[in-house]
Amino acid sequence: MTVPNPAAAVSSIADRFAQVRGRIAEAAKAAGRDPASVVLTAVSKTQGAQALQAALDAGQRVFGENRVQEAQAHWAARRAALPDLELRLIGPLQTNKALEAVELFDVIETLDRERLAAALAAAMTRTGRRPSVLVQVNTGAEPQKAGVLPGDADALIAAARDRYGLKVEGLMCIPPADEDPAPHFALLAAIAARNELSVLSMGMSGDYPAAIAAGATHVRVGSALFGERNTAPATS
Repeated sequence: MTVPNPAAAVSSIADRFAQVRGRIAEAAKAAGRDPASVVLTAVSKTQGAQALQAALDAGQRVFGENRVQEAQAHWAARRAALPDLELRLIGPLQTNKALEAVELFDVIETLDRERLAAALAAAMTRTGRRPSVLVQVNTGAEPQKAGVLPGDADALIAAARDRYGLKVEGLMCIPPADEDPAPHFALLAAIAARNELSVLSMGMSGDYPAAIAAGATHVRVGSALFGERNTAPATS
């Protein structure tokens, strides 16, 4: 029976971070961009303590989490020792979790409806924290997926900014898995441009070079860094 080697796993994660960062730099240079203009968001959902520590040891400080409760388990005890840590919520957010999300996250990437904008604004008033916000756009109009429809994005952006006073920095999307992502990235970039938004969170493990070519400022990478996803959330 083969015994897992924890040291080898940690080394593998460090190597993967180096490889992904290298590919990001190559894609940025190919697009005529400064590699420093692209931020790597490490998708840390379901990861255990050892994997998170390996990522931190590799110099990673920007992490994306899908669920508020799991993010609390991962990071609440670590935040005091990591003043440069940036936590980004990249999963759907229920309005009843808005207060906890505002207390924990630095950026909430999944604003997709006005009711949530109202809940976030109320939570920010209550806590005094003002995390930045991205509007999630359902570029493929997939019924099973969160995100505002492209035709409704401008109105939601305006409401979030003007009615609720949120700091809307940009947009996020997750293209359909079975389609060429490039048109979806281009659509998101066009919506951002006409609304004068500078942040584009788009591109994941399988397509982040294409996203960078289309103007992504943040790419969300999980399996390419940590390997295949664990089947159950960790409570590290």
